[in-house]
This record gives sequence, C-alpha cells and structure tokens, in this order.
Amino acid sequence: MTSFIRSFPVFSPVADHSLLIEFGETIDHAIHARVIKLDRALAAEPFTGFVEAIPAYASILVRFNPVLTDHGQVEEATRRLLGAAGSVETPAVLREVLVCYDDEFAPDIAAVAEAAGLSPEEVIEAHLSGDYDVFMYGFAPGYAYLAGVPERIRTPRKSTAVRGVPAGSVLIAGPQCLVSTITMPTGWWIIGRSPTPILTGDADHPFLFDVGDKVRFRRITRAEFDREAGR
Repeated sequence: MTSFIRSFPVFSPVADHSLLIEFGETIDHAIHARVIKLDRALAAEPFTGFVEAIPAYASILVRFNPVLTDHGQVEEATRRLLGAAGSVETPAVLREVLVCYDDEFAPDIAAVAEAAGLSPEEVIEAHLSGDYDVFMYGFAPGYAYLAGVPERIRTPRKSTAVRGVPAGSVLIAGPQCLVSTITMPTGWWIIGRSPTPILTGDADHPFLFDVGDKVRFRRITRAEFDREAGR
C-alpha cells in the first residue's frame, strides 16, 4: 500500500469566498510561525477583494469578496507573499495572566499529578514554566488556545465532559491551555482559576490576547484572587 505524503502549503477552495491554506498537520511552533507570517503580510499588503484572515494552529482561512477576485487570484497573491524575502516583523506582546491553584479552583490537579507521576506542587511548577503562545481563537468569545504546556504534564482530554465549569478556569489538555471566559462544559483538566479579565469590553480590542502574543502565568494566593476579582 502506497502512503500519501502531503506537500505543504496546501491551498483548498472553501465555498465561493474563501481559501484555506494549510502549512502542516500538528501543533508546532515552526508551523504556526508560517501562519502568523502570512497573517501579518496580508494585513500589511492586502490584495484587491481581501476581507479577512482567520489564523489557526496550522492553517489560515483567507476570506475574500468573490465579486472582486477568485480562488486562483487569491492563491497567486498569497503565494507571492509567502515567497517574499523576509517577513513582516511584529514583536510578540507578552501578556500576564494571574492564576490561583487552591484546591477549590483546581479540582483536577491531583488527577493530573497522578497521571504524570508528580506531586500537585510539581504540576503547578511545570505549568508556570510553560512557554505559551496564542495560536488561535476557538468557538466561544475570548477562547484563546495557547500552545506550550510542558511535556511532563500533558494529559489527554477526559473521556466525559464536566458541566458548569466557571469562567476564569485555567484548563489544560495535551499541549494546549486556555482560560475560560464563560460558564460551560469542558473535557479539559481544571488546574486553577484566574481573575484576569480576558473579555475587555473594548469594541476595538475585545479580547486580552491577539494571535501571536505570548502568555506568562503568575501564581497568586486566594486572598490576592479575591482582591483582584473585587470580592
């Protein structure tokens, strides 16, 4: 049986108004760097008919006005940007997120520790040491998916989702981490809670993070959490 190896980037039409450009199939910093490069190049030098670009882990969806251009022209324009010498250099912004790991806020710390063969305190230390980048936004407002969870605490998703997980919960699953913004079910592991506002209320910049930002978690006590949360 002959195996099929995809050659990236892959350009795929989506409906009559979008082009999906894939750079790989894994969560990888080098792959995502290519996504960000194209995203920023499109922002700096948009083609005629460009509407928006939506970056993800290993791909980017480029939306366009089909009255003004078509899939072939958009592919040509994006290939030109990808082949341009250098890149659009925009320094990554570092965002700090406070997190309290007290038992009340971290119901899954013990399970993650057991799975990793670590103590709960070692899980916390590992989480704080992670090198986190904002890779994409997900299905809920402000749901920024961060890559960078250290290998030693990477744990597959739960087999069953838990309902009613509070906003501000710090969650991990595999190499991914996020801070929830609304109360909702999740199959990820709940290891802390943050009082840091992710939804800003600013119409021009509604979320704390932009794709491409870096995130650093800083541990706080329960008293500090209550103070930051205005309790």
